[in-house]
Amino acid sequence: MALPPRNHRISAKDAAEYTKRHRDHDPQGVRSHAFHKDQVLELLAHPGCVALRIHHARTKDGAPTLVLTAMDAADNDLPGAQPLETPFPCPPYCGGG
Repeated sequence: MALPPRNHRISAKDAAEYTKRHRDHDPQGVRSHAFHKDQVLELLAHPGCVALRIHHARTKDGAPTLVLTAMDAADNDLPGAQPLETPFPCPPYCGGG
């Protein structure tokens, strides 16, 4: 089944409220993850890619991580598209704000 149309955009105010709610719920937890733009664009440019899928995952030692995969119009992860992992967690990669 192809993904139905949806506007994923939210206001910056709502995004700040949502992420603050997460931080308040788990003050010591990971706040976010960052991936390098060039690698995300490479994944998105894979032939047949219509979306990104973000998988909640665990490393070999059991630590939580994210895996990004390219997705086709039939909702399948695209074979041959190089998945991304090893994001930079916040903290410590949180910026100055």
